[in-house]
Amino acid sequence: MKIIIAGAGEVGSHLAKMLSRESNDLTIIDGDEEHLNKLAEVADIITVLGKPTSIATLEQAGVSKADLFIAVSPAQEQDVNIISALLAKKMGAKKVTARINNDEYMQYDNKLMFTDMGIDLLFYPEKMAAYEIIDLLKQTGTTEFMEFARGKLQMVVFRLDEGTPLINKTVQDLSPNGSYKPYRPVAIARNNTTIIPEQSTKFLQGDLVFIICTKDGVEELMTYSGKNEIEVKSLMIVGGGRIGEMLARKMQDKVDQIKIIEHKQERCEYLAEALPNAVVINGDGRNTDLLVEEDAKNYDAFVAVTSSSETNILASVAVKNMGVQKTIAEVENIEYIKLAEDMGVDAVINKKLITAGRIFRFTLSNKVRSIKCLNGSDAEVLEFIVNPSSSITNGPIKDLRFPKEAIIGGIIRGDESFIANEFTCVKPYDRVVVFALPQALASVNKFFI
Repeated sequence: MKIIIAGAGEVGSHLAKMLSRESNDLTIIDGDEEHLNKLAEVADIITVLGKPTSIATLEQAGVSKADLFIAVSPAQEQDVNIISALLAKKMGAKKVTARINNDEYMQYDNKLMFTDMGIDLLFYPEKMAAYEIIDLLKQTGTTEFMEFARGKLQMVVFRLDEGTPLINKTVQDLSPNGSYKPYRPVAIARNNTTIIPEQSTKFLQGDLVFIICTKDGVEELMTYSGKNEIEVKSLMIVGGGRIGEMLARKMQDKVDQIKIIEHKQERCEYLAEALPNAVVINGDGRNTDLLVEEDAKNYDAFVAVTSSSETNILASVAVKNMGVQKTIAEVENIEYIKLAEDMGVDAVINKKLITAGRIFRFTLSNKVRSIKCLNGSDAEVLEFIVNPSSSITNGPIKDLRFPKEAIIGGIIRGDESFIANEFTCVKPYDRVVVFALPQALASVNKFFI
């Protein structure tokens, strides 16, 4: 697939590294030669120096033959993304997508207008991050959470801290062969390696465990996690930027108390007027004395979403040590994610990973309904809709030579959902949830074409 990425910033660079692994014909456009040179050192790409709104630059990049054009210049360059995507579509790119920073454009009628103009997908990373945090606040015992078909199947992720009941048990103990359980472990992240577990695989302290379960299985499953589910009635947010504002706006009718700490005075004044149900404090989230003064320890949940990963991690660790039960930090430096988790942060949000999953769907079968790149792992979880002619329907899973680096976790069939095993037969129009390592994605995709 020929893919052109306009913008070699953080999101564009991450996408380039990810997509180059899939043997795509990849070209990156950016006006900063240093950014391009750094990216060329770590990814197999062609670089084009220039502005993505320049027709000559787009022609040089070969946009007329592009299968996918991705406009991901930084958020403040929204107009550049929209214009370059429209130009790319007009010049022959089959599919185009653009990063925006305006929630007005995400309203249904307005999205249709952009679709009519030729943009196949608008994405707003900050809004996606805010919604991911809201999901995590619904399931406070997990470090990551994802729903399929409005919760008929769910993916929960939790870390095995000291004393967790699952430590030293095997997959067989959790989900015995020959007996149906409403959950199935699909992966374990251990020492920077992701393992697709077998029945004999033992869970160890420090493991990050990924489990697919039905809605009815969540309560039983969480007894193995050692984590207590809490109802979030009070929420403290450090960082009053776009994510913090959207989170507060969505949560203000769901909780009794919201407090926002923001260091810019002008932004505080805006937030106080825009969010009358929230208490807005002008201050520095890194200041432990301020967190103590503002009674952080008595809040049910704490979310740090400033522009500084370091601030978010340190503030979250500080309130965790005060006794706050649920802490969530936005960490944009991918190398810091494991550090944050090891330091005790309950959940980590990364806009690059959220965005990458949304865009990566365009490079796979048109039957991929959703895909998510996971924190703490180099793997993805995908939801496929099964074609009647797909080879995945040719018999029981055990007879299909399905890649060992992937596993089918669960299936949604009509109004029902169930956990898959080696004897399960996939049927046309099923929605199938698959956990896959990067090297298996292309092979998995072929089963659903």
